[in-house]
Amino acid sequence: MADHITIRTAPGTWTVRAGGAVLGESTAALELSEGSYAPVIYFPRDDIAMAFLDRTDKSTHCPHKGDASYYSVVTKSATLADAVWSYEAPKEDVARIKDHLAFYTGDGITVEKI
Repeated sequence: MADHITIRTAPGTWTVRAGGAVLGESTAALELSEGSYAPVIYFPRDDIAMAFLDRTDKSTHCPHKGDASYYSVVTKSATLADAVWSYEAPKEDVARIKDHLAFYTGDGITVEKI
């Protein structure tokens, strides 16, 4: 694994909300820390209400993690474009984040430990 990336099981129960709706809750979330960036919580896909997410055409590349795919969150009042990302075929060193989703917080999305 890249020296500046660590992945661990995020202790406790984590939730993600958007537009007043709970999109998911998990006791199996992962916390990815990368260099000086704030840690990011990755939720198992099975713990997220995928009916609220629409896959978009956006993709980005990280030299350490691989190619990320993006999803928009559709709420009753708004569509939050490209607010979710996933490494569907991550590099071997970060394979634990496969089948997990991460959310940009702010603009109506919260990720918190409960």
